[in-house]
Amino acid sequence: MKRKIAILGSTGSIGTQTLDVVRQHRDLFDVEMISAGNNTTLLAQQAREFDVNNVVICNESRYPELAEALKDSDSKVWAGVDSLCSLVRSDGVDIVVGAMVGFSGLRPTLSALEAGKIVALANKETLVAAGSIVTRTMREHNAVILPVDSEHSAIFQCLLGANGNAVEKIHLTASGGPFRTWEKQRIAAATAADALKHPNWDMGSKVTIDSATMMNKGFEVIEAKWLFDVSPSDINVVVHPESIIHSMVEFEDGAVIAQLGCPDMREPIGFALSFPARITVGNKKIDFAALGSLHFEAPDTGRFPNLRLAYEAIERGGNAPCALNAANEVTVAAYLKGLIGFYDISRINEKCLSGLNFVADPTIEDIFETNAEVARIANGCIN
Repeated sequence: MKRKIAILGSTGSIGTQTLDVVRQHRDLFDVEMISAGNNTTLLAQQAREFDVNNVVICNESRYPELAEALKDSDSKVWAGVDSLCSLVRSDGVDIVVGAMVGFSGLRPTLSALEAGKIVALANKETLVAAGSIVTRTMREHNAVILPVDSEHSAIFQCLLGANGNAVEKIHLTASGGPFRTWEKQRIAAATAADALKHPNWDMGSKVTIDSATMMNKGFEVIEAKWLFDVSPSDINVVVHPESIIHSMVEFEDGAVIAQLGCPDMREPIGFALSFPARITVGNKKIDFAALGSLHFEAPDTGRFPNLRLAYEAIERGGNAPCALNAANEVTVAAYLKGLIGFYDISRINEKCLSGLNFVADPTIEDIFETNAEVARIANGCIN
């Protein structure tokens, strides 16, 4: 039987690549629901191409525009996050792809887990902000989270060959971003246009800036802690500029299993959608002779302090990772608008983290309050 898919954030980078995988395998997948924040034009095009049953625009003010664009189609048009949370619970949905960017993905992801769905999760902020709540919800409702981030998909694939042996250490690879070889003084003057020139990956603007600051890798450390139930001290970040090894798992005998592939997000997306089967996704294959060599180096937290802040936040626990995420969403948005400099991102993030109203065992209400409070503080720093 075909797997019926709901895509949260279908117009973004992960969402469009998910639809490309579906486009290649219409015999395996049907798209039941798609959503976007504001992009009604592309959302309407996707709805028509994939004959989508339910289409949601999260910005309710854009509903009339979308409804008009789809008035002669069979698609049902909805507005608002509440609609999104309701639709992901539908019996007509088998897999929910969490491709929304940022904290906004938390509520619909929790709704899908509460309904016992399979969630193919690309939205790392969900686990960063509320990892204990999200994983507890998954267990309580017999739901499943399949990682879509290339690094966490790699770890998951490595663990499939572990035969139950305990993990000694996870080696989380990082490309190093566009500023890997730059001196700190030059990085300090970098514009958003500079930071958006990622050497290997085609990603959305928020994730690309996070890669440049290495906050993306810090958040992936936090995500890995929750996904694989490991201590942050057992997660090692290593810079690997070729982005061929997506991550590695080390065992107590010193053996290391690695997952390799060309940098193309369609591979982990396809694996999550088709698991446990593997399907073709149109990606480039590795030519090892042409590749020649692979390189590794330690990350420099002096030039990229956001990585250090992420480790500090998860070691502290409670609502600290949520606070760091909230501050970072605000500072990255400001940097993209040219309102602050590159190192202002980490400076404001650190200020918000150090001044946090700490809650050791947060409820979901605490998480939403922390997110709103820290966002106000970060905006105050920028202003």
